[in-house]
Amino acid sequence: MSQSAVSFQISPVSKVQDQIIQQKIDLKTKPPGALGQLESLALQIARIQGPQQLQIVKPTMLVFAGDHGIAAEGVSIAPSEVTRQMVQNFAHGGAAINVFCRQLGFTLEVIDCGMLTPVEGVEGIIDQRLGAGTGAIHLEPAMALETVDKGFAMARQLIERHHQGGCNLVAFGEMGIGNTSAASAIMAAVMQLDVAACVGRGTGINSETLARKLILVELALLLHQSALTGPKQVLACLGGFEIVQMTGAMLAAAERNMLVVVDGFIATAAALVAVQIDPKVRDYLIFAHQSEEQGHQRMLAYLQAKPLLSLGLRLGEGTGAALALPLIQAAVNFYNQMASFSDAGIEAVV
Repeated sequence: MSQSAVSFQISPVSKVQDQIIQQKIDLKTKPPGALGQLESLALQIARIQGPQQLQIVKPTMLVFAGDHGIAAEGVSIAPSEVTRQMVQNFAHGGAAINVFCRQLGFTLEVIDCGMLTPVEGVEGIIDQRLGAGTGAIHLEPAMALETVDKGFAMARQLIERHHQGGCNLVAFGEMGIGNTSAASAIMAAVMQLDVAACVGRGTGINSETLARKLILVELALLLHQSALTGPKQVLACLGGFEIVQMTGAMLAAAERNMLVVVDGFIATAAALVAVQIDPKVRDYLIFAHQSEEQGHQRMLAYLQAKPLLSLGLRLGEGTGAALALPLIQAAVNFYNQMASFSDAGIEAVV
């Protein structure tokens, strides 16, 4: 199969058994709707897995790393070298995402999708490099269209390995200096919004840097305007190697009926493109949290997503997605283990 032929066969999530699932939820020993968002989450998971027993098996956090040409223009609080340094930190177990994965029971994998310089001789970093950083999107396309398909093929192989190993929930995080610029550009292109509504402070840039970032993203959209004819073209012109592979991994995971936990602004930009490629992927996505990045709330509203958490996070790395796992497990466990009114001999309050 040539790289250009990469396509995903995602089954629509069936709503045929909604009444059975909802009744099972409603007849638990509680007032209807009393577990709030956990109830709608249980319904979503039961649509994917079937109405009997729900389960989370081998939850896996995939952190995709890549560098961005636009970062050389100073659009972040840190230079591109920090991408590589943080990936080394992930490999040595010292980052926030490592701490949360250890605490919460996630298996963590870090994927080098195309940092400027690879990390040599360190175990635990998967090489899926598409290049040494993207093109600077305000001057040229981020990558060739063929590179997008190559990234999708690599992402599908990665997901297939985890699926074969029994995993049924994957969460996505990222690391890449400059990637909020790429995500903002993708958001503006897909949602047809002014750049000012999409560009934010990322990890905490000052007003002068924000103004420069705004101009560069505006220039990128003007430069590529005529080429933004579809979701893959948006990725090729404006994306990042890590955003491409996250997008492909979301589609591949949905293809395998896996639950997909989406982290913050950059991961949601990947979800935005994945939904453009195949709207059926949306029903497999669980949105972990609303980040502090200004465009994220608007992006979530566009995707009709109600995030599980709002903690003021703006770190990335998959930290918000990791923190959502206990809530997902709680939804599964109340559905499986909580007594019904008839089980408990209690008069129903439905």
